[in-house]
This record gives sequence, C-alpha cells and structure tokens, in this order.
Amino acid sequence: MQMPSHSIDQAPARPVDIAIIGGGLVGASLACALAPLIHRHRLEVAVIEAAPLPQAGDGDWQPSFDARASAIAQGSRLHFEQLGLWEGMAREAEPIRRIHISERGRLGATRLAAGELSVEALGHVLPNAWMGRVLHRRLAELPLAWHCPARVESMAPGERGYRLALSDGQCLEAGLTVLADGGRSGLKERLGIDSRATPYDQVALIANLEVSRPHDGTAYERFTPQGPLALLPLTGGRMELVWTHAVGSEAETLALSDSDFLWRLQRAFGDRAGRFRRVGQRHSYPLSLITARETVRPGLAVLGNAAHALHPVAGQGFNLALRGVMDLVASLEAGLADGQSPGATTVLGDFEARRDRDRHNVIRFSDGLVRLFGIDHPLLSHARAAGLIGLNLVGPLRRALARRAMGLER
Repeated sequence: MQMPSHSIDQAPARPVDIAIIGGGLVGASLACALAPLIHRHRLEVAVIEAAPLPQAGDGDWQPSFDARASAIAQGSRLHFEQLGLWEGMAREAEPIRRIHISERGRLGATRLAAGELSVEALGHVLPNAWMGRVLHRRLAELPLAWHCPARVESMAPGERGYRLALSDGQCLEAGLTVLADGGRSGLKERLGIDSRATPYDQVALIANLEVSRPHDGTAYERFTPQGPLALLPLTGGRMELVWTHAVGSEAETLALSDSDFLWRLQRAFGDRAGRFRRVGQRHSYPLSLITARETVRPGLAVLGNAAHALHPVAGQGFNLALRGVMDLVASLEAGLADGQSPGATTVLGDFEARRDRDRHNVIRFSDGLVRLFGIDHPLLSHARAAGLIGLNLVGPLRRALARRAMGLER
C-alpha cells in the first residue's frame, strides 16, 4: 500500500539527494555523519523536523534536575569521536565505571568494571537536551536545507525516489528518504509498512533522584517481581531512575507524594546506592517490543525507533539506532564511490545486510532478559541467582558480556 499521490503529482519539486524526516537525536546524528559525503559528493540533504529548534548558545545551558538522559555505550562514544562530536558532548557526560546487576531477594550478583576491559568507562550518561544541542550546533555548520518546523503532509514514489509535500508549502523529490521520526508521525503506517508489536504489559516510570552518597560512576540493574529497576549515574551526584511497573499499577505510584514515592522506591531497591533524598518530575510510557517488518524499500530507509523500539532493560535502544546510522552512511559511501544513487536497491540492500545480525542479536538479548527475569518461579529464581554468581566468577564470560553491552562487538 502506498500513500495517495494525487495531491503532489503536479506540484513543482526541489530535487535533493537525501531527505531526513526527523531532526531528533537519530536524524541529527545521521545528518552529522553525512558531512564528509556532503562535501565530497556535493550531496543535497534536507532535514524535515516538526518541532521548533531551541535557539540558545552554550552560555545559556543550565542543566535541569528533571532532564531526561540516555546511556551512551562506549562504542557509541567512539562513533561520536569519529564524527568530531564527543569533545562537545563530554562536558555534560557522566562516565559509567561499574555496572551492578542483581535480583531482589537473591544473593547472586554480577559486577562489570571498566578496568577489566582497560577502558576509562563502560559508557556515559548524557542529558538528551545537551546531546541534541551539540548535534544541532554541528548541523548549523553544514549546507543543509532545513524545513523546521514542518511536517510531511504526504509522500509518494516519484521518478527518482519519493516526492514529499511539506506543511511549509514546499515539495521535495528525494533520491533517498530516511524515516527517523521515532514512528510518531504515522508515515510508516501510511506507507503500508507494518510492525510486529509485542506488549510487555509493563510501564516504565522515569525520574531523576538525589542520593545520599556519591554514586562513583556505578549503574545498577535490579530485577524485581514487578520488572527491572535501573539507576544510572548523572552529573552533580544525581541518578536517573527507570522503574518498571505492571500496566495499571503505575498510576498509584505516580500519584504518591514525593516522600511516599521515595519510601516505596527505597523498599523496592534497598540501600545499596544510599538513601534517596529527592525526586524530580516523573514520566511514564508503556513498553513494547516493536519491529518494522520492512526497514528498506527502493528510495526509502527506516531508522531508530521507527525501525525498532526496545525495552530499556539493557539501555541499547539509542546505541542500536546509532550503529544503524553509521552503517547506512557506510553503505552510501560505498555506493556513491561506485556511481550509484543514494536510494539504489543495491545500496539499501547492503545497508540491510549490515544491520540484520546486529539488530537480531540486540533484540534477542534485551527481550530475553525481560522474559527470563519476568518469570516468577522458585526453581528458576534459584537458577538465575546461581547464573549471576557464576557470571561474576567467570572473567572471560563477564568481559564478553561487557563488550557486547558496550557496543564493541556485534
């Protein structure tokens, strides 16, 4: 099924080589990664973003206690270094030097440390707003065609790709169109790209916390009967909470006073991280495993949450998306060197081949963790505890797990 094309067939269109729908973290990362190709091959690249971009310099930056953050794996840091972006991002990045994995009510635990892998950090935690600011500061230096704020009102196959009619009254004809809008626009569905959706019957509750003692760069992943509970280290001694609830039970927790919320969290997590003293604004969203049945078509590629939305248990969502960005750019570079157009079937076939194994492994890993620790059975609980103890004792296996979580192995 294709979107209706009669509304844009007759409109004059500006030709562009690549149109990126979505200027958020994934779309902006792609635009930055395309910089060498833009200069080398004189590519015309357009970015369409529905939300107005903030106009502020670094001097206006004030870290918010309530800022949402993302875990950036070591592999993703290396990608950002390759793009010349990490130096700017590092200013607000908090290193993850240790990861502590445990199950409530069981003695077993696994500890991963950066020193074991001879790296400074296993990853970093970055406020999303700061990461976006660094990305858009770089984009301002590139010869991009910005359409912001603007939405894609309709799109249909054209002679050399897709024709896009925008809400700002302009029309583009793109050799390659990249859906990087997080799946929020409905374009994927209107193009007839179905998704497999597996609800977890869980809701993630997100908030920032003030803790009584320094976190020392330790991230915690604790499995409870209600679902995983994670704490990520932030700058200023804060920690970001990701607390999973069964669907329907989160409303009561969200409605608690701050003191009652902190008391309930302390009881669920324990005292390992110290005493929870303050909580910021609380947000929640339902959790499902969503994978698009198609991620490429001639002239079209799907990236980020539009392609796959994961459970946050292993913190792999954005890192998987960034590897997709880098693989797409590698396929484009190889195709352009051979004289192929960005939307050529061979180029996108190469991209899909690069992504298939990585995507499959990460989805299987994160989904398997949720399901393994979501089964409440005494014998299985003892087996999980023994497994965590065994994993902690077997150095090579533990280090292999760490390298995969860091995005250094696929």
